[in-house]
Amino acid sequence: MNHKIIDTLEFAQIKGRVAHYLVSAAGQRELAALMPATDYQTVQDWLTETTDGADILRLEGGLPLPKLADIKPQMKRLKIGANLNGTELAQVAKVLQASRSVQNFFEQMREKKIKLRVLEQTVDRLVTIPSVTTRLVRSVDPDGRINDEASTKLHGIRQLINKTENEIRQQMAQYTQGKSAKYLSEPIVTVRNDRFVIPVLARYRNKFGGVVHDQSASGQTLYIEPGAVMEDNNRLRQAQIEEKQEVLRVLAELSALISPYRHDILNNEQILGHLDFINAKASYAHELKASLPLLSADNQVNLRKAWHPLIARDQAVANDIKLGGDYQAVIITGPNTGGKTITLKTLGIIQLMGQAGLFIPAQEGSTIGVFDNVFADIGDEQSLEQNLSTFSGHMENVKAILDQLTARSLVLLDELGAGTDPKEGAALAMAILDEIGQWGSLVMITTHYPELKVYGYDRAKTINASMEFDQATLQPTYRLLLGIPGRSNGLEIAKRLGIGSAIIGEAQSLVSDDSQDLNAMIGDLVEQRKRAREEGDRLAKLVAQNQADQEELNQKLDRFNEQRDRLLERARSQANHQVAQAKRKADRIIHHLRQLEIQQGAGVKENQLIDAQGALNALHQDNPRLQHNSVLKRAKAKHDLHKGDAVLVKSYGQHGELLSRRGNHKWEVQIGILKMEIDERDLEKVAKRDLPKDDRKQPSHRAVKTTQTRKTSARLDLRGHRYEEAMGELSNFIDHALLNNLGTVTIIHGKGTGALRKGTQQYLQSNPRVKSFSYAAPNAGGDGATIVNL
Repeated sequence: MNHKIIDTLEFAQIKGRVAHYLVSAAGQRELAALMPATDYQTVQDWLTETTDGADILRLEGGLPLPKLADIKPQMKRLKIGANLNGTELAQVAKVLQASRSVQNFFEQMREKKIKLRVLEQTVDRLVTIPSVTTRLVRSVDPDGRINDEASTKLHGIRQLINKTENEIRQQMAQYTQGKSAKYLSEPIVTVRNDRFVIPVLARYRNKFGGVVHDQSASGQTLYIEPGAVMEDNNRLRQAQIEEKQEVLRVLAELSALISPYRHDILNNEQILGHLDFINAKASYAHELKASLPLLSADNQVNLRKAWHPLIARDQAVANDIKLGGDYQAVIITGPNTGGKTITLKTLGIIQLMGQAGLFIPAQEGSTIGVFDNVFADIGDEQSLEQNLSTFSGHMENVKAILDQLTARSLVLLDELGAGTDPKEGAALAMAILDEIGQWGSLVMITTHYPELKVYGYDRAKTINASMEFDQATLQPTYRLLLGIPGRSNGLEIAKRLGIGSAIIGEAQSLVSDDSQDLNAMIGDLVEQRKRAREEGDRLAKLVAQNQADQEELNQKLDRFNEQRDRLLERARSQANHQVAQAKRKADRIIHHLRQLEIQQGAGVKENQLIDAQGALNALHQDNPRLQHNSVLKRAKAKHDLHKGDAVLVKSYGQHGELLSRRGNHKWEVQIGILKMEIDERDLEKVAKRDLPKDDRKQPSHRAVKTTQTRKTSARLDLRGHRYEEAMGELSNFIDHALLNNLGTVTIIHGKGTGALRKGTQQYLQSNPRVKSFSYAAPNAGGDGATIVNL
């Protein structure tokens, strides 16, 4: 990539903004050497690293890197056997500490299941030296001071120094606080020539023995070391000399300790600098609200809502810029101050940023190419004096570009052909565009020449474009309009600025009709394009609102389905609970009947059976949804019970009379000579005319007659039933046979495994109402059936 384009498009300013986020000297070096790459895979790798950095910044707040100094000079000194000072050792220690902390940081990200693309492999190249790092951190402070813990001898020497200094200060206190204080210019203790002294007024010099180490500028004060502390000062000075010698020995030891690892340490510094550089690129992308560009292998550029990164986001106008694919050349025409030049610069700087591994100031999904060179000849007429941008200067730049052109180049030319005769300039511009087109390079130019509008219309793979102007105010909107050539608004602008109408009219008469018609056509196209864009914006907002409404409806539907499922699950749970309760109650009733059979021996009394059956029927739950059913309403009249009504006890087919209500849902019923408490759901009111003749009169004493409750057969077939089900059927069958006065019944249990036969016989043996039982005759089933006498 040529260096001139870096200056022309102000790429150095972009690098300067990235530099604000760097904390390491190695990162600064890498940024300083950064140039846009021209290899597709290199650009892709750089962008992938920046994507990892952006993910770390978004999820973890960035990499935990401290400020790191340049340690290359230190490593060179170690190579020749020199010793490092405390500050240099502290800088090396910080690199080793940062290496360890970065590795720990990435380990924690792995534990959090945060997936990265390439940076983990980079971090794995870091070499941690735990023993050396620990020794350096323990021995050297971050500011370079050697700690007491660096060696046992140093610790002892410094303790001696502290003790001696305290003793000297205590002795000096008698001069600064006692009677001698009046001979001092100030009651303080200070240091001269590394020895403790006191400031004595010159006229009282003989009041103190000792040595004079200094005097004030006026000569009125002498700094005297009293004779009483000279021995302690000597001892202190000796300890200080030993301290310096021990510090030098420790520095030599630590330098020798890290010298074998200098290559690893340098490698760590480079890796940390690279991570710092990636973190800075990600931070700048976050500040700029930039996005990851997609790379086009055939150099198709499609920038969506792109803006110039050096213009504040709230002031920049975003444009869609397309180049490549359907057309190789874009010709932007129109008057000055409309934004043509900044559009060229926006395309160029975005290409440089993307090829340097930076995110670009454009919406997600934008595509850039990978060009082997980006060439530009751009002169900003708004900021240059008119005679500084000469035709010859432009032609020299164009010649240099044509000499280096390839099929993978991008060319940006501002005001091509300007500075000479318009006819010649237009012709030259078209010839240059033809030459660039033969190379297959992509090119975007700006021009004022109307001839190039026709060129853009006639040439293959060439398209006109312009910067939109508001026709009402004649102010630029800075929006790029692809497919529409620019209209010259010179006369309208002059009129708005106050040029007389006579002059404007004369100028219009001098402009050819064809030119006026072309301008009118362009103006109409611009106006249609503006209306279409406004309508598109309105529809986009409407679509966005509909999508938001649809998403809200989907969320509400999801919540409704979740709530419905919860209610259904709760209903199932409650139903299962009720079923379980009913089953437990039924089991208790059956168990109670079994106990009665065992205790009474002679069998269960009829009223006990009726009570038990009533309790079982009470477990039935009516469905409340059927309460308003018209059929049930007609049937409900049969259950409108009152005292004295004739009723049928449904469970056993017995007729009786209601005597009184017991509780909310039970009645006392007279059945023959028995009085029983029956649940009202087991009762059905009947007309007395429907009673059997014997029941219409109710004598005070008569036997209870049983009516067949169901068409009871004298035969029960248990084959194909499960064991528990079969035993339940057998018990019910025997009960109904007894109630219907059957003397002999047959139980068909089959042969099979013998389980049903054995269970049947065990039940018959335990039932006291069974007189006897035996297998059927061979021609009637043999041992597959049992004849029971009741």
